[in-house]
Amino acid sequence: MGVVESGLIELEAETVAALLAAGEAVVVDVREIHEWSAERIAGAVWQPLSEFDAESWPSFPGRKTVIACKGGIRSALVAERLMAAGHPWAIHLKGGLEAWKDAGLPLEEGE
Repeated sequence: MGVVESGLIELEAETVAALLAAGEAVVVDVREIHEWSAERIAGAVWQPLSEFDAESWPSFPGRKTVIACKGGIRSALVAERLMAAGHPWAIHLKGGLEAWKDAGLPLEEGE
């Protein structure tokens, strides 16, 4: 990924999986608890859209934060809200967990 000064960055599932495998990214899942409890990307951090607060948004120094939801709508919304709050750019998983599954990538089952 090149240098991006501002804007929404959409990454394909395979790209996100490669970043995770290399330890270069963390997924922040913005779905609600019933969705999170059923399945999620292994290692993802839960931060539901319903509790969104730009000031307390998690950060992971040295790693990219990739926002994810079921289909890509809520993650793009969170990205837009982060940028409106002053973040110069935000990354989200294009197509969400549906695209992740379509790519044949594994999900962690619920608790």
